[in-house]
Order: sequence, then structure tokens, then C-alpha cells
Amino acid sequence: ISELHTLKKELRDGILNRNSLIGGHVGPNLGIVETAIALHRVFNSPTDKIVWDVSHQCYPHKLLTGRKEGFITDEGMKKISGYTNQDESEHDFFKVGHTSTSVSLACGLAKARDLKGETGNVIALIGDGSLSGGEALEGLDFAGSELNSNFIIVVNDNDMSIAENHGALYDNLRLLRETNGAAELNMFKAWGYDYLYVKDGNDIASLIDVFNKVKDSKKPVVVHLNTLKGKGYSFAETNKEPWHWSVPFDVDSGETKFNFSGENYNDITYDFLKNKIDNGEKVVVLTAGTPGVFGLTKDRRESLKNNYVDVGIAEEHAVAMSSGLAKAGCRPVFCVMSSFIQRTYDQLSQDLAMNKNPAVILVFWGGISEADETHLCTFDMAMMNGIPNLVCLSPATKQEYLAMLEGALSQNENPVVIRVPKCVVNSNNVSEDWSSLVKATVIKQGKDVAVLGLGNFVELGQKVVDALANEGVDATLVNQRCSSDVDNVLLDDRNERIGVKLNDAELIGVPYLVIV
Repeated sequence: ISELHTLKKELRDGILNRNSLIGGHVGPNLGIVETAIALHRVFNSPTDKIVWDVSHQCYPHKLLTGRKEGFITDEGMKKISGYTNQDESEHDFFKVGHTSTSVSLACGLAKARDLKGETGNVIALIGDGSLSGGEALEGLDFAGSELNSNFIIVVNDNDMSIAENHGALYDNLRLLRETNGAAELNMFKAWGYDYLYVKDGNDIASLIDVFNKVKDSKKPVVVHLNTLKGKGYSFAETNKEPWHWSVPFDVDSGETKFNFSGENYNDITYDFLKNKIDNGEKVVVLTAGTPGVFGLTKDRRESLKNNYVDVGIAEEHAVAMSSGLAKAGCRPVFCVMSSFIQRTYDQLSQDLAMNKNPAVILVFWGGISEADETHLCTFDMAMMNGIPNLVCLSPATKQEYLAMLEGALSQNENPVVIRVPKCVVNSNNVSEDWSSLVKATVIKQGKDVAVLGLGNFVELGQKVVDALANEGVDATLVNQRCSSDVDNVLLDDRNERIGVKLNDAELIGVPYLVIV
């Protein structure tokens, strides 16, 4: 045990080293160090299969399974991701970075083991807010009554999501913590699980003891751990929300290495919505467990009072609830990260767009990024552009963004998605014309070709037009503004000028449009 205490310090040093240099999840990984050590001490990975959720808690697991170079050397850091990845190690079973997946994935592993007559433990670790997601609840509901064999769920309860927890589920976790696991009201027992509670989830000896008790169990069991998010690093222990994830920072001072001063779209969005609420408009701001992505700090959330709703990590519920709010006459504005809107296709299509309820969805961080493939933000437009009645807009400037917000909240015909610009705030190529949701605007009139730019890419479109001019090509530059519909009025007008009809077969091969 004394050697394991030395090991846990080494793991925390490695986690802080990697995060301080390239950024990453700080608090979740520091808080789960002892759990990872105890799991690997008791269970025989990869014969015993551990599925991590949210897998941004897997850093100590990676350190213990042959990937320490990813936390020590510059070259090694480039070779591993911040999430589990079966391409990296036989100890990882899934490449997954989104939340609430481990119980369902582990159910499949356990069922396959039983059908094949194999042995071994299957462990699903879940926590840091991931327990409230719909998929987690579906998995818990299934496993408790349908799996009658070895299945171990480790609940990492650090009394936090990314921000504070929301929902009755977390009220029950709090009750269980306060009663040392003895409360009669126990949702896990109600689901059919055996249940064990560990008061100090950062005590290695206690963890080893409880994991030995459940090892090779013959029925589903939940081990509930009370852990401290950010354990071992004072800044992360004291200020859990901002230290959930961090850009590179100085370990000694806790100060970040980047300057985030200056105007930004988070502030612009908050100021606009706060003004609407202060003026008595029934605007309701919704988030799904990730308020920090949108600059909604604790102070800002409190300033919005009852007009702010955090549904926890439950984006599907947020979209459907937004539809209900809009139907009842409120103006819901659901703020969501591009990568996370992927979970909501059916709610967008069925619950919202089919009913044409005028909710507003603000998609942040949309665009090409350096994130690993679990958190790419490139799929939101492709997913939503084909949904009937859903209008998808991409502003290019601050003024255009504000005009789109105003217009989206003022109309009653369609739900509207606005892809918040992912760029430096600028005021070039301003267009505030809102005569039509799908109206494109001509920034520069040319005669040879037309360049269409959308949102973040209008600035690139200007560079293309300038480059073409250097080659003697007089190009039109169009700010497309809308990705889900075409401004046929504008296209018909341009086609008439060059003598080509939009549906004319002769259009094929004509150097007419350059889309950036």
C-alpha cells in the first residue's frame, strides 16, 4: 500500500505535466487516480474488461497500461488522445469520447461473454456527470433486470458534472452520501442491483477491499464511490468548474498561458440574451451540462435566474423541452457545442422541426478543429441541413449574428439554428437584411464567376476573390448566410445576367460557382 501511495503521486504528476503543456481534462483525471490504481490492482485487464465513461477520466488508466510516454515526452503526447482508444492499447475496448455510453457498451461485452461461455469480469465506470444521460439510464434499466451474471458498475460520484449537477438522480446520490449509503431510497437497488458504498473514494485500501468483494460476482452490482474532483491539486480542488478542462497552464501558479481578453461571441451572446430577459421577454436559456463552453459562468447563470435551465448532460431532453417551451409561447435558446448536438437528430426532426415550433439553437465551436475524432465539430451542418422546416444560419460578423438572433426570436414560422462564428469578432461585410430567413447577400458584384462563402468562410471567400482578381478574373462574392436553403431569387437574378438557367443542362462544366 505504501508503494501505491508513491504511485498515485507519480500519476498525478504525469497528468499535470501533460495538461499543463498541451491542455486537457484536469479535475476528472486527478479525482479518479486511486480508483484506477485499485481497479488494476484487483482486476486482470484486459481479460477483465473495464469500460471508462466519461472516458476523459482515463488518463491514470493510460499511465498504468503502457502509455506513460504520452504524459512525459513531447513526442509521446502526440501519439495518444485524451480518451480511450482501442487503437492505442488492448486495455481500451472502445474509441469513445462522448458521455453516458459505458453501461450500454459493457452490457454488450457481458452478454457476448455469457453466450460464448467465457469468464472474466466486466466493469463499467461511469461518473463526472455522465450518469444523467439518456443512454446511461437506458443501460442501467436494462442491466439491472436482464443481465443475471457478472456485471459491475462503478459510479464515480464527485458531486459534480462539468459544472454543478442538476436533476433528481443527483439528489439521490447526495442522500446516499449523507447516509453513508444506508438510505432506504436507493435508485440502484430499485433497478435490481446489489449495492456497496465507499465513503472515501480516494482511499486506495478501501477501494481494493470493495473491488475484491465484488470481483467475480454472479449478478449485477453497483459500487458507489464518493470522490473529490481535482484531488491533489489545490486549484482544481477549490475551483472545480473552471478546472474541469484547461488550456495549457503553469502548474505552480495555476495561471493559463493564453490571453483570452478582447471581444468574443460568448460575451456578445450573453449580453444580448440578458438584455432580452431584463426587458421582460420570455426568453429561456438552456444548456446541457456544459455552460462553460458558452461563457455562462456561475455569476452569469445566477443573473439569468429562472430564465436559465441546465438539464444536465441530456441534449435530447433539451431539444424536446425547447420545442415545448416554444409551443407554449416562450422563446427558448438552447446553447450547445457542435460535437454534442449529434445526439439529438430524432428530437430535432420529430419533436421540433416537424411541429415547426420556433425554438432557437445556438451551435458553438462548429468548424474544423484539432480535437481528436470523438470531438470533431464538423458534422452539425451535414446532420441538420436535410431536416425539413429547420432553418440553419451561419453569420459572418458580429452585426449579422445579432441580426440573426433578433430575427430568429421575432418570427414564429420555423425553428432556427445559428452556427455561432468560430473566429475573431469582426464587423466586415455587414448585412442586417432580414427580409427572408434564407436571403443571401452580394458583397461584391463581378461578372466572371461567383464565390459563395458561408459563416466563418466568408473571410476566406474574400481572399479567393482577391486572388482571382490578381489573375484577371472578376468574381462576385456572395455571403450565403443560410446552409439549409438556397436563395433562388438571388440565383435566378445572377443566372439571367449570364444567360444560364438554374436547371439548364448547359450549366454543367460552366465555371460559375466557387464554394468555399
